[in-house]
Amino acid sequence: MFKPDRKKAKSGDIIEFEQDGLIIKGEVMPSKTKNSVVVDISAMKDYEKINYGYPNTVVNHNNYRIIDETQDERLKANHLGSAFG
Repeated sequence: MFKPDRKKAKSGDIIEFEQDGLIIKGEVMPSKTKNSVVVDISAMKDYEKINYGYPNTVVNHNNYRIIDETQDERLKANHLGSAFG
């Protein structure tokens, strides 16, 4: 059973969450959402099938756990390049 943690992810963090019985990993993108995060899952194999062709998804703060926190502030400021290019 998937067990989320209580910490809130920041832009650049790597999180994992459960979707349709699969564990999905992705990178948190900059957004202004309050109760959720926008996650780039394009690095996942077959993400098109997992997320109906979209490279991003939205995950509520109660439904993920952080597996790698970004420490470098410079990376957080310019992470959109990895999602679109």
